[in-house]
Amino acid sequence: MRVCVLASGSKGNCTFVEGENTRILIDAGLNKTEIENRLNTIGIEPSSIDSILITHEHSDHIKGVGAFARAHKCKIFAHPDTWGAMQEKVGTIQAEKRVGIFGSNFYINELAITSFDLSHDSAHCLGFSVHEGNKKISTATDLGFINDTIIKHLADSSLVILESNHDIPRLMSNPKYPLYLKQRILSNRGHLNNKDSAEAVLKMLGYGIRGLIAAHLSEENNTPDLVMKALNDIVARQGGELAKEIYVDIAKQHKVGNIYRIKS
Repeated sequence: MRVCVLASGSKGNCTFVEGENTRILIDAGLNKTEIENRLNTIGIEPSSIDSILITHEHSDHIKGVGAFARAHKCKIFAHPDTWGAMQEKVGTIQAEKRVGIFGSNFYINELAITSFDLSHDSAHCLGFSVHEGNKKISTATDLGFINDTIIKHLADSSLVILESNHDIPRLMSNPKYPLYLKQRILSNRGHLNNKDSAEAVLKMLGYGIRGLIAAHLSEENNTPDLVMKALNDIVARQGGELAKEIYVDIAKQHKVGNIYRIKS
């Protein structure tokens, strides 16, 4: 299994996942041409993408999904509520290419997918775990809070892509953001802050995760250094050292991320 975050942030989100015989995208929040360019950067032919999983209908997650799916004959998997909310933006999709996610578990060829609910101000928001045999990767972004149920879904993943959207003091002191927007981001249906994300990572260390990609960083209200400080501080308070506990990477908005090969 291989994984690469093609883009992550408020200007567009897209993650590539490859199994032995299947290639999928999680979200398609860049335009069609940009998704194609980023796939080509990592040596992936866009027409080889089998399916696209959609977390929710916000434009930074679905901007290119309709055009890309039509061009490359992909199936699109989304919750029925998400289909209803994004239909006009996605455009016409052949009936056999529209797939509703009705339960928590389904297959795309050899890949077993588990979906789980996240709290966000959308019609419906999902996280995903992708399994191939005993290999597992998980992604959870755009969530206002994280609880033990979500952490258990992320447990035992070789790689977790987890939101670390903002630093609270930096957000609150940002004069560009009106109060209503700050309240929306900080709410239980907003975005996960560095501190809460770090606390979740600390809990997950006890569940065997080996790698973390901190994702969906705000360009206005966060920095990679602030994310790493939050992670280092909380592990240090428990008497540990982050680098010895888990590998950490930071997803980028304007640059394709590292490619990770997930082994048994």
